[in-house]
Amino acid sequence: MSSSELVIIPKIEKYIEYMLIILLKLPRTEKFSIGIEVKTSVYNMLKNVLLASKVERNKRIGIYNIIDTEICYQRICIRIMYNNKWIDSKKYKYSNELLSEIGKILGGLIKSVGVKEYAKNN
Repeated sequence: MSSSELVIIPKIEKYIEYMLIILLKLPRTEKFSIGIEVKTSVYNMLKNVLLASKVERNKRIGIYNIIDTEICYQRICIRIMYNNKWIDSKKYKYSNELLSEIGKILGGLIKSVGVKEYAKNN
C-alpha cells in the first residue's frame, strides 16, 4: 500500500462521518431516498479504495475510475441537497472541500498508475 493510499483512507473516513451527520438531519422522506443513495456511494468508495490497495498495481486504474465516478455522483447528490435547501451553504461548501481533498489524492494515484502504465507500454 503506497503512502497516498494510506492518506486517502482517513480522509474518506472523515468525509463519511461528516456525511452521516448531514444525512441524519435530512427531511424524513429524503433520508430514505437520496440519503440511502449517498450512504451507499460513500461506503462503496471506501470499499473500492481498500480493494485497489489489494490488487496488482496495473489493475488499479479501473478501480480508481470507479472511485472517481462515486465522487462525481456524490457531488451531484450534495448539489441536489443544497439546491433543495436540505443543507445550508456551510455544509455544502465543507462537504465539497472534503470531497475535493479525496479527489486530489485519487488524481495523484491515477496519475502515478497511468504514467507507469504508459512507460511500460512504450
